[in-house]
Amino acid sequence: MADKIPVTVITGFLGAGKTTLINHILTTNHGKKIAIIENEYGEIGIDSGLVLDTKEELYEASNGCLCCTVRGDLIRILNRLLKRKSKLDAIMIETTGLADPAPVAQTFFVDEDLNSQLRLDAILTLVDAKHVIPHLDEEKPDGAVNEAVQQVAFADKILLNKLDLVSDSEKEEVIDRIREINRSAKIIECRNAEVPLEAILEQHAFDLDKILAADPSFLQLEEDDHHHHGHSDDHHHHDGDEKDCKACAAGDHDHHHHGHDAHHHHHEVEEKDCKACAAEDHKEHAHGHKHKHHHDTRVSSVGIEIEGSLNLGKFNNWLGNLVQEKGADIYRCKGILSMAGSEDRFVFHGVHMMIQMGHSGEGLGRPWQEGEKRMCRAVFIGKELDRAMLTDGFKSCLAVPAQAAAV
Repeated sequence: MADKIPVTVITGFLGAGKTTLINHILTTNHGKKIAIIENEYGEIGIDSGLVLDTKEELYEASNGCLCCTVRGDLIRILNRLLKRKSKLDAIMIETTGLADPAPVAQTFFVDEDLNSQLRLDAILTLVDAKHVIPHLDEEKPDGAVNEAVQQVAFADKILLNKLDLVSDSEKEEVIDRIREINRSAKIIECRNAEVPLEAILEQHAFDLDKILAADPSFLQLEEDDHHHHGHSDDHHHHDGDEKDCKACAAGDHDHHHHGHDAHHHHHEVEEKDCKACAAEDHKEHAHGHKHKHHHDTRVSSVGIEIEGSLNLGKFNNWLGNLVQEKGADIYRCKGILSMAGSEDRFVFHGVHMMIQMGHSGEGLGRPWQEGEKRMCRAVFIGKELDRAMLTDGFKSCLAVPAQAAAV
């Protein structure tokens, strides 16, 4: 894992400041070799004065970073970057303002060659504090996706940009609205998209080892905490066989290494399923929203906390059935679990059509300590989530019945 190049997916609605952020990276003397990929279908957004040669598809910026614009095969340009002699420190992919970031993110799960050299580090969403609420509350025709809502829901980190254009009360209104959709992504406040590079690189949002080892604020469930460090993770469409999903959720992962590090177990679907998921005809994904005081709150977070341990088989079956039946409406999910009969701590999260799961017995993080209270915590982010159904289903996996609270 240490030798893999981290990849950050940058998303955000039109005008949120993505290109401004990229241009800051291209002009800052940070000493890192970063490749910037504009996954766009329009004109090149990088300032022409910042690059040495714009004749090639792949060109070098004045501070040594690499830039390119992709209008077709993202995998092809990534492979081209990897063949260069000079080792990259990081790759950042800027998606078009109307793009769903999940298909880009899942590229690093389904392509084994890329996965052996690259690791998805985080999904970063820029938000225009002045104009985001109308975008989030915009009503869409039946069957249409509200892209702004989707981008907030998928984020690991949110750059709340253009704060110089809003009052403190307006800022808090925006934060509250974001938290209705995604309460676990960390919010970084900024102006002109200026943030320290270390605040957006090496986040390890998809590194199970880092998640288990550490961050006590991972899976923070407090609704009013605007600035914690959760890593919100998703389920979206899951078109694979149910048995595959359940196998991935189970503790026996010997046959699910799929080209990944031995302790990272990814559930993969066939490429055709991936492409189908990335298609634009998501007719069942209407995310319309109205005015702040009466908007449609269909996209939201549900956090669940249980004292005690789960039965691995029960959880395995429940999660598999949940993804099969409701996966299209569950954008991201994550959890840290205690399993009956095991001293290992389990962690799971998903992105789009696949689930990762691992435990401390595979070298991830630490096991439960003697005398430590056994807890199971999970967060689900998605559309029209049934809080009672999720809570009851999670509780049904307990080895010994106990109380669960959804927040």
